[in-house]
Amino acid sequence: MTLNSDFSKRVLIHSDELDWIASPMPGVDRRMLDRIGDEVARATSIVRYAPGSAFSAHTHTGGEEFIVLDGVFEDEHAHSPAGTYVRNPPTTSHTPGSEGGCTIFVKLWQFDMDDRTQFSVKMSDGLRSVATGHAQTLLHEDERERVSYEELDPGVGFSRAVPGGCEVLILAGSASSDGDEMRKGSWLRLPEGSTLDLTAGEDGTTFWMKSGHLPYARAPQV
Repeated sequence: MTLNSDFSKRVLIHSDELDWIASPMPGVDRRMLDRIGDEVARATSIVRYAPGSAFSAHTHTGGEEFIVLDGVFEDEHAHSPAGTYVRNPPTTSHTPGSEGGCTIFVKLWQFDMDDRTQFSVKMSDGLRSVATGHAQTLLHEDERERVSYEELDPGVGFSRAVPGGCEVLILAGSASSDGDEMRKGSWLRLPEGSTLDLTAGEDGTTFWMKSGHLPYARAPQV
């Protein structure tokens, strides 16, 4: 299966407009944003766990990173509430689920295969002002990519060159970019050589951003 797999193109998806697609596990559904592969896939998705649902134990051969969007995500390592960012690199394993139900934004098979840095962090922790009306938490940075959590006050603009491309997920509020309106759940992907220009709406915005990683995009090496 391929979905939005041409990384030379700009893609904007309002995830709340997508249908939920059942996963192999009862009670776990997905909204697919991009994908190369079938059940083993380089994938970006919104995943919903119904109350009491769980995925079977598995190893992340290609790693995973995710944001808890609502509810509490649970595994044998931690209970992670909304606003948590988690990186589980290649070779890590767990049995994920949620007693009360939760929704996560998750990316699979997008790690450096030699990465072994595992962590979980509340995204708003460490938030610091970087400009008037703009606060940021740097979540992760290495030679391949930069991941951050951004907060903008109403009407504040954000501009950054992204030679290695970028992705943005709106977590709260609203924003506009290149004439397109974005709201909670909107996902934007820009190709290599782009500049991200974004302006917060009248209610401000918070968003997750990942940049520099698209030159490494490829199908899973199974």
